Amino acid sequence: MSVFRPGYIDPTSGERKKSAVWWYSFVFSGRRIRESSKSTRKTVALEAERNRRLELERSFNGIADVRKERLRTVAQIANEFLKDYELRNPRSAVFAEYAVGHLTRLLGKRLVVAVSSATVTEYQTARLKEKAAPKTVNEEVGLLLRMLNEQGDYLRARLRRQHALKLKTRSQIARAFTPEEKTALLAAARTMRSPAIYPALMLALHCGLRDAEIRNLQWARVDLFNAMLTVGDAKTEAGQGRTIPLNGDVLEALTQHSKWFLKRFGATEPGWYVLPAGQPQPTDPTRPMVTLKTSWAKVKKDAGVTGRWHDNRHTFITDLAESGEAGDETIRDMAGHVSRQMLTHYSHIRTQAKRRAVEALVVKPALPAAASGGIQIEPAKDPAKVKVLN
Repeated sequence: MSVFRPGYIDPTSGERKKSAVWWYSFVFSGRRIRESSKSTRKTVALEAERNRRLELERSFNGIADVRKERLRTVAQIANEFLKDYELRNPRSAVFAEYAVGHLTRLLGKRLVVAVSSATVTEYQTARLKEKAAPKTVNEEVGLLLRMLNEQGDYLRARLRRQHALKLKTRSQIARAFTPEEKTALLAAARTMRSPAIYPALMLALHCGLRDAEIRNLQWARVDLFNAMLTVGDAKTEAGQGRTIPLNGDVLEALTQHSKWFLKRFGATEPGWYVLPAGQPQPTDPTRPMVTLKTSWAKVKKDAGVTGRWHDNRHTFITDLAESGEAGDETIRDMAGHVSRQMLTHYSHIRTQAKRRAVEALVVKPALPAAASGGIQIEPAKDPAKVKVLN
């Protein structure tokens, strides 16, 4: 080890003097390291030299010194995490931005080193008080633990042992609309000022498209002549590029919408969006509309129906399952599912359909002679009362 006080020439007297600050100097991996300890005490300089050597050795051998990282705030690492996440996962970037926004709002000023399992449970409680859904809170916590890297792995294991990693969610919160509810919803959508809500609702109920698939649908993927629709970017790989035939109702809705579109914009360019951006009326067909939330809330209120927009997709899949005309593979192909478990999750066979199925098992009464063409059909006799002739 070598510590020293470097000399210098006093500009006033011209005399050579020693600096009051101690420096250290040593060779590491063939390179001279010469740095100031920024201290006037020799013992501090010796300690600074040892620490500097240890830091270089850890870095050289791939052992990261994470102290500086742990002294950063959650807000700082959240911003960097989000930038990287958006590049690698563009399809879920919107939710990530939403989730990171809540994490930053509630935990942003906290040092990374101060984040503990208690911090996570406090966050869960705070979000539940804000009426956030348990599933949403679980996903937000998952992103937080991913941000924290190794520390997150430790917290995940600790929370799992405490049975506090995930909040309990309802196993099934979705529903399928009844025929009467569907009729009421479509009737209400027809009367809306928004030109988008009715064709969007038809695409959801008759084609099973997700919200993002509807809003990002372009005219190049709608073949009105052959009554066929091709889905573009989708949530799953199985859903992307799937083709869905257009039945008479949805074909009529899209045809009428295309006439309105032509009148509004003068053409239906392949790259233009079926549901263009603009408020309160569409103005830019080169950009997709942002949300259907406001119009959907008004439609439900006018129709006197409760439910989520995603329940329209549940209804589509349930209707296919009840129709008896579509097998599991056909339903999976049109819905974009990859497993039977997902099909079971979405298909809610209604009580009426189940009742029809069990009623079909009832033994029909014997027909009278007149109804059976003159042939008398008698019920079987009790074998114990039949006389045996010798």
